Amino acid sequence: MSPRLSPLHRLRVLGRRAVRIDVKAVTDRARKTARIHGKSYPLVVADMLWSAARHRVGFNDYIEFDFAILTRAERATWVTSPLAMEFSHRFDDPAHVHRFHHKVAFNRDFDAFLRREWLEVVPGNAAEVQAFAQRHPTFIAKVPVSKSGAGVRRYEAAEVEDWDAFHAMLLEKDEVLLEENIVQHADLAAYCAGTVNTTRVTTFVRDDGTVAIINMAQKFGRGQVSDQGAFGGFYVALDEAGHSLGNGYDINGEIYETHPESGRRVADFQLPHMDQLPAFMTEVALVVPQVRYVGWDVVMGPGGPVLLEGNWGAGVFENKPSATGVRHGHLPRYKAAMGLD
Repeated sequence: MSPRLSPLHRLRVLGRRAVRIDVKAVTDRARKTARIHGKSYPLVVADMLWSAARHRVGFNDYIEFDFAILTRAERATWVTSPLAMEFSHRFDDPAHVHRFHHKVAFNRDFDAFLRREWLEVVPGNAAEVQAFAQRHPTFIAKVPVSKSGAGVRRYEAAEVEDWDAFHAMLLEKDEVLLEENIVQHADLAAYCAGTVNTTRVTTFVRDDGTVAIINMAQKFGRGQVSDQGAFGGFYVALDEAGHSLGNGYDINGEIYETHPESGRRVADFQLPHMDQLPAFMTEVALVVPQVRYVGWDVVMGPGGPVLLEGNWGAGVFENKPSATGVRHGHLPRYKAAMGLD
């Protein structure tokens, strides 16, 4: 069993978060939270500060997951951002986490599960880039180190006139990973055909070497190259059978009963090929078993799951009670898999 993190480590994490805080953004969202839930703004702010200092609840967690309306016992069932990062530090071998940081290196390690062609852009391979693009007229370019959907761009081969100049531009912008555009399952395209809608699947490698799926959430895009919140995307937590827990929600607290573009009800969503997911995730998670706690982005294609990427520092895609009506989080499932009290 990995050692427990010290109180000093927790204080350091809290200190770093305090230095980076955007006070105006937090207070504005706290006012919005107080208004939505009919609470006193000063009491909400005081509760946020106490929750952050005493119970490892990030300010965004407090607002995004409706802590203002939850009891103390209900709050204790949530996985918060500081707690998720604590799990990453506790269970993931630092000698191996670098394998998740660089997208080209990740693709090499997990090539068998990507189920799409990819190419690294390097000096002198403009002809290879052109041939790749001609095989895949719509393709994706990524910078190798980024997060939250940053550094991802979609290109059309028909719009490129000078391949040497295009190759040079890719190198200049550090967009050195090219990938075949993923074809998603029709059930996902029915919600938003213009974005590949990914499923966040969080796994944990148990002490006995088996793999547990401890959380799932479905992300929905808005026609952009990424379904992340920075691109207008939103998500909903899924139950163990891959069914939506209710309405969707985004990082700004907005709730989506239907997808704004397609009009499809979010509460009706069922993840296709759910029967294939456990075995697929077991194989994927055991490629680097030393990194035991990972948040994977998976796309359900017409024939089954396709791996997009893995995230060390799994992040939090938790339940929002005002959207789903469910007043508990996923921490009990995490603890059961991790062998924690």
